[in-house]
Amino acid sequence: MNTEAARAHVQAVLGRIAPEVDLADVPGDVDFREEVDLDSMDFLSLVEGLKESTGVDVPEDDYAAIETLDGLVAYLAAKAA
Repeated sequence: MNTEAARAHVQAVLGRIAPEVDLADVPGDVDFREEVDLDSMDFLSLVEGLKESTGVDVPEDDYAAIETLDGLVAYLAAKAA
């Protein structure tokens, strides 16, 4: 999966959780959860939604790798390749 496709998956899943968030407005290098105001349940919903749409399971040990939008997109692109 390339980064554009990964970003599209993030936007689609996030759109179901926080429809008011536009990823174009989210800096890629800041704490993603804080920037879009996701609580822990929303974050888990995002991770599960991404698993359903991409097949990529993000174990809790890897959560640090997906703290930023850029990190999340890169992680999905690498793991779904």
